[in-house]
Amino acid sequence: MGGTAGTEELVRPETDFSPERLAAANIHPDTWLATDYLNHFNEVVMLIDMLPMMPDCAPDVVAWQPCSYVDHFRQSHFKERDLAIAAYEASDPERRRAFDDTVARIDAAMADLQHMILDAPMDALPIEALSDLSEMRIKPLLAHAMGLINGAPVAAMVTEDTGDAQSAVDALFG
Repeated sequence: MGGTAGTEELVRPETDFSPERLAAANIHPDTWLATDYLNHFNEVVMLIDMLPMMPDCAPDVVAWQPCSYVDHFRQSHFKERDLAIAAYEASDPERRRAFDDTVARIDAAMADLQHMILDAPMDALPIEALSDLSEMRIKPLLAHAMGLINGAPVAAMVTEDTGDAQSAVDALFG
């Protein structure tokens, strides 16, 4: 991580992971992860929550695409995006692996939800099933990711997977 006295390694500003610098950049000083990344998911979850009142949000939900932590910050206007990327890459591998696994599960649940929208009849979105998928899979996974960012113990997320998108669609329309 940083240089130590007596070595030739220099600590460059972009690799200064001091707790003060990380905290000032809204990066958790213990985990080296930033909650800003979760905005990528929170925005689409807000659209999903609006579907019962505004079904015309469905195309925006379907248009959402996964974006890795690093790509999110590369594309963002986050002031300390280079620090966020460097800190992520230097973070505890076990925590990063658990976080990335959780993100992959969120991405998969979102894909299931998007398929449910695409496979639904034009005039009948399966609002209840979409809400259930969001409440029972996506939101708990987001909470788990938030916990990993904020220093919760690294543990595998225990969830009841309700099956893949096709099974859910078949159950709805079968």
